[in-house]
Amino acid sequence: MLVAAAVCPCPPLLVPEVSAGAAAELDAVRAACSDALSVLAAARPDRLMVIGPADESGRGAHPEGTPGSFRGYGVDHDVRLGRGGGEPGAGRELPSSLAVGAWLLERVGWSAAPVEGLGVGEPLAPERCAEVGREIGALPGRTALLVLGDGSACRTVKAPGYLDERAAPFDAEATRALGTADVAALQRLDPALARELKAAGRAPWQVLAGAAEDVHLTGSLLYEDAPYGVGYTVATWS
Repeated sequence: MLVAAAVCPCPPLLVPEVSAGAAAELDAVRAACSDALSVLAAARPDRLMVIGPADESGRGAHPEGTPGSFRGYGVDHDVRLGRGGGEPGAGRELPSSLAVGAWLLERVGWSAAPVEGLGVGEPLAPERCAEVGREIGALPGRTALLVLGDGSACRTVKAPGYLDERAAPFDAEATRALGTADVAALQRLDPALARELKAAGRAPWQVLAGAAEDVHLTGSLLYEDAPYGVGYTVATWS
């Protein structure tokens, strides 16, 4: 049963070594992520599942102990999912989103429950996302989710996807749904529009919605902004 969820963005820029001189600009979102993780710990879960977008090489399950790194961003910083209670999966590394999740957990000294990772393909259809979420929600025991994903990358002319007038309304509705635990609204997010707006969080958010279908959780919005023209949202469901 799903007992709590935290929603956090997953840009590698959250890691201070990656953002370097701009690190202080993201202090507020880092603090909000730490607060969100404290909500998960307080729920006393039996397991924590970290869910984030992934390309083909990073899709699927990543057991506790799977390594990741930020070397692709010019930083010699390695992470490991959870406390290393398992063996890395067949030589695979964590996708970027789950590496950020591992870093967030490392930063707060997570020890409340064993950790598993799940990389979700960004093109995954809403119906399939819901099915994956329902499977997670049906697991025995108390399950908490750390759901990673960014909103649109088209909020300003300097954004990675340039300015798109549809981006702000898309992010506003996604943020409202995440901040109020509105399962139905998350399930209605348009995958084609999300893809055009480079919103990498759509599929993980819809997995969360599937996992929460049969439980009543209350949402709380901890942070919303668009630094660098990319929508970042931090929220908790408990």
